[in-house]
Amino acid sequence: MSLDKPRIAVVGAGKVGSALALLLGAQGYPVAGIASRSISSALRAAEQLGVPATDRPEEITPGADVVFITTPDRVIAQVAAEINERGGFKPGQVVFHTSGAHAAGEVGAARRSGALAASLHPLQSFADVKTAMENLPGSYFALEGDAAALPYAQLIVKDLGGKSFLIEARDKPLYHAAACIASNYLVSLMHLATGLYGRFGLSRQEAFEALYPLVKGTINNIGRVGPAQALTGPVARGDGSTLQGHLEVLKPIDGLELELYRKLGLYTVGVALEKGSINADQGEILEQIFKEA
Repeated sequence: MSLDKPRIAVVGAGKVGSALALLLGAQGYPVAGIASRSISSALRAAEQLGVPATDRPEEITPGADVVFITTPDRVIAQVAAEINERGGFKPGQVVFHTSGAHAAGEVGAARRSGALAASLHPLQSFADVKTAMENLPGSYFALEGDAAALPYAQLIVKDLGGKSFLIEARDKPLYHAAACIASNYLVSLMHLATGLYGRFGLSRQEAFEALYPLVKGTINNIGRVGPAQALTGPVARGDGSTLQGHLEVLKPIDGLELELYRKLGLYTVGVALEKGSINADQGEILEQIFKEA
């Protein structure tokens, strides 16, 4: 199989699968077809590329050099096993999945037919196919799996305008946990903050519009100087009295909100110490304030 624009097939026509098919098709990759349990989903992307659509993946996978299984995580292994049982994989083929949480072994059934197994996970979040197509170029991708498959992954990432790094299978859960903190839990923190603004009369939308410039400014600061040096606020200043005021007003609201604030505050003391904006004695005082709340 040539490294020069291998023929691809996509199994799973959701946000990531459809975006990969459309972006790689635009880069000159021949597309053997798109498969999905929902034929209407497969048709939406296939019609744009002028390629076959099917709800039986084994009809299109034999015609591909590279197969992407972009189904929900919970069914990746099942789909790979079904394709293999129906003769849909072939020797020398590369089979990727795009899950961040699971290792290449999720598509390990393909190895029984002589194919290579690997994972190619975009370190990005996608609200829909359009934003997936906008966000994938320039993103980082975590690659893991059979060594002979990785040059194909690196080529695909390069043609998507992205960057990549290699990861071991045993590190996938930790890698994915960190990604969830950076993305999913950021959403939860914004939900928490906008809800608190509702306590003094702002709607959640008004609260979001007020806080969003602050969030963007913080992200810009992190991009310029890194997480520790970007830290500002009462912990970074060693301002214990302000923190005590925060904790007092949070106590009557909800135990979970107070506990989140407390635990995040304790973690942030360590960030402030790393930044060097407080000394060890100040750090101990702040830790005590959070622990006693």
